[in-house]
Amino acid sequence: MNDNLSIKEIIEETKAYNCMQCAKCTSICPISRVDERFSPRLIAEKVLLGFDEVFKEKELWTCLTCAACNEKCPSGVDYTRFIRELRARAQKMGEMGTCAHGGAIQSIMRTMSNPNLSQNRLQWLSKDMKIASKGKILYFVGCLPYFDIIFEDIGVNPLKIARSAIRIFNHLGIEPVLMKDERCCGHDLLWSGDVENFEKLAKINIELIKETGAELVITTCPECYRTLKLDYSEYLGEQDFEIIHLSEFLSDLIEKGELEFDKAYQLDSNVTYQDPCRLGRHLGVYDQPRKIIDKIPGMRFSELESNREGSVCCGSSCWINCGQSSKEIQIEKLREAKSTADLLITACPKCQIHLKCAMVDKTGKGPKIDLEIEDLTVLTARALGYLI
Repeated sequence: MNDNLSIKEIIEETKAYNCMQCAKCTSICPISRVDERFSPRLIAEKVLLGFDEVFKEKELWTCLTCAACNEKCPSGVDYTRFIRELRARAQKMGEMGTCAHGGAIQSIMRTMSNPNLSQNRLQWLSKDMKIASKGKILYFVGCLPYFDIIFEDIGVNPLKIARSAIRIFNHLGIEPVLMKDERCCGHDLLWSGDVENFEKLAKINIELIKETGAELVITTCPECYRTLKLDYSEYLGEQDFEIIHLSEFLSDLIEKGELEFDKAYQLDSNVTYQDPCRLGRHLGVYDQPRKIIDKIPGMRFSELESNREGSVCCGSSCWINCGQSSKEIQIEKLREAKSTADLLITACPKCQIHLKCAMVDKTGKGPKIDLEIEDLTVLTARALGYLI
């Protein structure tokens, strides 16, 4: 993949020249709904007309790349990739969005691109958890060990997801491969324009995976899933291992009758589900999480009004430009979920982080929304009798 595309090449490869200025992208955009000044159509128009100021404007970094516009575009414009390529070009010009959390997360990701880095990233495992260093099935943990520390103050415990995944694998008689030097997948760097460090991370991870002999890589993070499955192949060529999300793996076992839940561990709750953008619109995984929820004893499921292809993003992406518009989207999402159920189920660690962050109003001026949010992996482990 050439990360030095000219403006003309970006327009051609993403079919932006097909744009009819119909504004359907703007009408469906979650940012545009809360900020009338933001318009995907206008960004495309400026680029098509050759206005270079688009690279210096914050709007380029405000886009969530949630792909809602891709679903509605009648001309087949790949708007999410259009934005991704523009950001790569902007970063080469020295431009960058405003990093959330003081840029700490970006610094951690870039630090991990050092091939000589030695990490202590498996200390969260308990002694009775069975894992392997080589084998056919590999669990790609992602940045959960780092998120667990960074977001402790908002009551998020992302490592519950990783621990639950190991419990589920072991319950199934699987000792998954875990890599002691696994790196960040590079998703956020790629989508914020830092292609160079993304490729460094990708090359390290690919080599590490190959050393394990893994044939199947399973993730609990949709962004890791999308990155390993689509972006590694796009930038570094086809890989000789398969990548799937844990919900796909478990749904398949349920269909085969190889995974059943014990009614003794019934979870009595009215629940709803948030479709992550990467898992849903980017990769088309909608049914599998719902099949798992349907089989968990005691779950009474109701759909959000905005669901599947029409699901609204959690409001933030790549840890950049997380401002008032993001908070308004998150509050609206939380209100919708609260009116639908007592428990909001996610299948993406970042969805949970962003939505819980919106619930922690440190100013005391925001709306009070008390809603339980939990990851599907954690709930699946509970339904099998494991309290993480």
